[in-house]
Amino acid sequence: MPILNRVSEMHAEITAWRRDLHQMPELGFDVVKTAGFVEQRLKEFGVDEIVKGLGRTGIVGIIKGAKGEGPTIGLRADMDALPITEKSGKAWASKTAGKMHACGHDGHTAMLLGAAKYLAETRNFVGSIAVIFQPAEEGGGGGREMVKDGMMEKFAISEVYGMHNLPGLDMGKFATRNGPIMASTDEFRVTIKGRGGHAAMPHVTIDPVVISAQIITALQTIASRNVDPLQSSVVSVTILKGGDASNVIPNEASFAGTIRTLNDEMRELSKKRLREISQGVAAALGAEASVTIHTGYPVTSNHGEQTGVAVAAAGDVAGVPNVDADVNPMMGGEDFSYMLNARPGNFIFIGNGDTATLHNADYDFNDEVIPHGVSYWVRLAEQRLASLAG
Repeated sequence: MPILNRVSEMHAEITAWRRDLHQMPELGFDVVKTAGFVEQRLKEFGVDEIVKGLGRTGIVGIIKGAKGEGPTIGLRADMDALPITEKSGKAWASKTAGKMHACGHDGHTAMLLGAAKYLAETRNFVGSIAVIFQPAEEGGGGGREMVKDGMMEKFAISEVYGMHNLPGLDMGKFATRNGPIMASTDEFRVTIKGRGGHAAMPHVTIDPVVISAQIITALQTIASRNVDPLQSSVVSVTILKGGDASNVIPNEASFAGTIRTLNDEMRELSKKRLREISQGVAAALGAEASVTIHTGYPVTSNHGEQTGVAVAAAGDVAGVPNVDADVNPMMGGEDFSYMLNARPGNFIFIGNGDTATLHNADYDFNDEVIPHGVSYWVRLAEQRLASLAG
């Protein structure tokens, strides 16, 4: 099944929704206008049930099939934007200074709304479809909060599926894999307590800046000397702070960054070695190191059977040669991981073409992708529910 004729007819309407959403970006859980826009569309489509306030500001619509009772599967889109000032120059650019849809969540929301409209019109399936619109993917853990609020149990969701656009992947192509597809996202901060003094008399100080530099260099041995070369671990220091004057060695210095891994064993090993190296090097040089690690999103890991379902649906829409069923994992994070930990499912990438990268001030979602994404959702839902119903 290539792109559906009805979806092609809806393309302009869905594009208009997407551009409306793009102009009103909201951050984190504060997606009240976006959720209201989604709710209004779902009411217009005549979905059977609309539940608000899941995961604080998330919204779920239930669409029942015309072929009888059966299982429920979930299709998820994220709604939040990023604290970035847009520089795309598009006519539909953000109208809110310092906020923009730099990750394509406006496109994800619009595509799932398009699928909801089509499925509510046709209802050519057994069972039910839960269309899930989630807040706070960008660091807030909205997926975790929706799961904690009992979303899976409330709607008896048996499987859950997610999709994200990917710049650099040709438009009309899809990519996914069984197993880990995106990394865990832990954050750390290390504070070095030394003894400050005059910069011209370093011999009477314990210089926390030099010690920080020694630790930062040593942390690179975690990936190169502690982690199995066939595994993945990234330890990146992204913030470094020290003194305020060129002639003063400060009492303290600190640095912070992120740890990314693709399995729990490497995750724990990387955190353990970060603590040991930081505290050990500091102690050897006469200082103290305090280490704080904030546990972030889990590894996003796809399930085998459901990945096969996603690959088949994408192949029907795009053609088998245009689906990479074993794409290399990416070290970015995704809080759809919480939903995949709660229920079996799959997370797939859809090509955004040759556009600016994600989280970039010049980025814009490619509206030509919309028919491909909507057709994928429809094919996946109809095919999987038919299979589950036997």
